[in-house]
Amino acid sequence: MKKFSWELKLSLFLIAACIVIYALKFLIIGDDGTSNTATYIFNALGFLPINVLLVTLILNKLLSIRAKKEQQEKMKMIVGLFFSEFGSALLRIFVRCDTSSTSLRSLLDVKKSWTKTEYAEAHRILENHCSRLQPAEDDFLEMRNLLDEHHEFLLRLVENPVFLEHGRITELMQALFHLSEELAGRNGFADLPKSDIGHLTGDISRVYCSLARVWLSHMEYLQENYPYLFSLSLRKSPFAEADNVIVRE
Repeated sequence: MKKFSWELKLSLFLIAACIVIYALKFLIIGDDGTSNTATYIFNALGFLPINVLLVTLILNKLLSIRAKKEQQEKMKMIVGLFFSEFGSALLRIFVRCDTSSTSLRSLLDVKKSWTKTEYAEAHRILENHCSRLQPAEDDFLEMRNLLDEHHEFLLRLVENPVFLEHGRITELMQALFHLSEELAGRNGFADLPKSDIGHLTGDISRVYCSLARVWLSHMEYLQENYPYLFSLSLRKSPFAEADNVIVRE
């Protein structure tokens, strides 16, 4: 049986209280149209539960909206830290392994003039692009080293409940830890059979696709809310040919 929410229970209780108060009024003093002190008291008491109901629900709604907004702001800040410390470097390795990196760099060359339409089109392109990886032995090693170096950092992020509020972030972290475990479980990558290389490439592609989508959503958020952070992120884009923060225009 579905449980009633506390808002519904409170509403039913206060409405019932209002009905009882007005019923007592009619039973005790009747309703002959005259106004006196007792009538005013009963009218005030009768409307009091409705006042409490409206104020409680409205304030709760406003406070919930504010708390949710603050939580989203914290999450976005942590996402920015994630890319600054780790995510962009890993994404840059993935792009280097991409057999269609040239076209991808062009398609994901985010501009200050981009609108929601361009971002939506970029997301659509990413959905069908993330399986075009061909990592080499050195790429596997670099990924493993990067994941090992930032293992404690990733664990601290997971311990933060705000960071995992978004379903896409949770999916990304699960894929990252799985990839880290897969890479750490191999002593080397020189003599791996094609089947194992294909398995690892599939794990990498899963992280690549998820990481790229989160990065693109983060760029859209920065463009709308923090232009100065967006400007720096553009210059440090993992899809750019080189990481150069110098402003040249």
